[in-house]
Amino acid sequence: MTKKNDECGFKRVDIHNADLLEKLADNYKNLIINIQEDPNREGLLKTPVRAAKALQFLMHGYDLNPEEILRSALFHEDYQQIVVVKDIEIYSLCEHHLLPFFGKAHVGYIPNGTIVGLSKIPRVVEAFSRRLQLQERLTTQIKDCIQQVLNPLGVSVVIEAQHLCMSMRGIQKQNSVTTTSEFTGAFLNNYNTRQEFMHLIGAQLH
Repeated sequence: MTKKNDECGFKRVDIHNADLLEKLADNYKNLIINIQEDPNREGLLKTPVRAAKALQFLMHGYDLNPEEILRSALFHEDYQQIVVVKDIEIYSLCEHHLLPFFGKAHVGYIPNGTIVGLSKIPRVVEAFSRRLQLQERLTTQIKDCIQQVLNPLGVSVVIEAQHLCMSMRGIQKQNSVTTTSEFTGAFLNNYNTRQEFMHLIGAQLH
């Protein structure tokens, strides 16, 4: 569904399934009731529908095929040095508590005759992150997808994220950051190559 704001001259695209919208909205209304709130008061009247649309947007990765995203922009190129796309913003929901975790992903690969359009790597990260996730699984899925489609000489993925299930509840440590990593090929077997990648994602080159 697309809505246009004529005054500001922009289009906002709401990603949601109309068939599921009413069912999800009913679930949110029941949730509001069960936490002893009044779903009929002014501030909450439209909240179930808003929340249903928001959840579908947050989970739209289930409708995306990461391998197809990569295959849509493959090119033959004789380049065998590290390609890095770093500081890719990620927003996901932890499957244990349905609370957000967010941070940055850094992805690198060494081509083996095939490169991919650079925008496709953040799109793959988005496709996997916009699901109920674990940071560990997310890291592995990104790595496996790039390895399977590109068949490069190596893939490296590092994710740094903060988890609201740790800062808003439970241990309540607001400044903790979780880092996960996955490596294949040259990044796994060659210490110097892995260190070069780690240097590149940590360097302030721009």
